[in-house]
Amino acid sequence: MVSKATLPAAMPMEEALAREASALGFADFGITTPGAVVEAGARLRRAIDDAHHGEMAWMADRLDWRADPRRLWPACRSVIMLADAYTPDRDPLAAVAMREAGAISVYADGRDYHDVVKKRLKRLGRWLIEVATAKGQPAEIKVFVDTAPVMEKPLAAAAGLGWQGKHTNLVAPRGGSWFFLGAIFTTLALAPSTPGHDRCGSCRACLDICPTQAFPAPYRLDARRCISYLTIELKGVIPRALRPGIGNRIFGCDDCLAVCPWNKFAVAAHGAYRAGRGEPAPLTMLASLDDAGFRERFRGSPVKRIGRDRFLRNVAVALGNAPPEAPGIAEATRRLARDASALVRAHAIWALGRQAGRGGGALGTTGRDDPEEIVRAEWAAARGAER
Repeated sequence: MVSKATLPAAMPMEEALAREASALGFADFGITTPGAVVEAGARLRRAIDDAHHGEMAWMADRLDWRADPRRLWPACRSVIMLADAYTPDRDPLAAVAMREAGAISVYADGRDYHDVVKKRLKRLGRWLIEVATAKGQPAEIKVFVDTAPVMEKPLAAAAGLGWQGKHTNLVAPRGGSWFFLGAIFTTLALAPSTPGHDRCGSCRACLDICPTQAFPAPYRLDARRCISYLTIELKGVIPRALRPGIGNRIFGCDDCLAVCPWNKFAVAAHGAYRAGRGEPAPLTMLASLDDAGFRERFRGSPVKRIGRDRFLRNVAVALGNAPPEAPGIAEATRRLARDASALVRAHAIWALGRQAGRGGGALGTTGRDDPEEIVRAEWAAARGAER
């Protein structure tokens, strides 16, 4: 690492920061100003007005802070954006083809990125304070990793890391689609990088592959139809019409990222994210997890935050989309139809109805007299479809 003791006096702070960020393992680095994302804030406001954020009320909360980081921290003069690669070592779409197993988004198949990124952001921030102080330019910082009202993707585009593609995610000419973003706000005035510019051209790969048609237009996402939203952010019942498109995706979705042709420039994942990646687990095994088993299996993983009931809700939907004749699928579904959670039971009843409609046996009466309305409603809907 570059240290204050070895930093040449003539080296610009921006160049030294870039070197230090690289030494810490970040894949890319850029600088922008806190007033650079006002236009992105206007786009977010339109999306919220259209209710495209669904149940994610936090997106509407403190909208003014998201649109203008100066309102979040008036003393901020520069925003340092960093990219941390988590590139998969195999095609994520291969897991989607394994219909009897549960596909988990690449970003969640390993250690929680919040902890990994924030630790190195803080190290870089401390280095910045030390070096700036030594140069007679005392500075303050604030570090953010996806847990504050900060628009990381527009800021990263403004800092030259890439551009927001038609799927609204960041695309980087030096890294493709597979990276996390972190931000360091500072009171130090730094020279901004050249902003990124759109290179999507006429490509529609990310739009056309979406299983639930979550993009009403290029560069616009209706989160209410997005599989990542449905399996992670949505707390209640998944709309029936969207369940078949979910397939076996039980936590997140990578389809629009995986088909981006810019991934040919993707860099290797940071070592912290490689541990734990393995073959997708069988749905039948996942369906047997109790609360303790769920917590143990996903300890240290982002999956843990949705809790066992929502996770098994997703597993139930995947069971309904799996081949009904596959060993253990029908039995696992019937077991979930008797689960203590009404949310799990409701989706398992739907899955039983799907299996019955594809030659997997009769629906039966499980769920007909359930004490919870959401379960009875699923049974009635499945029964109607069976007839």
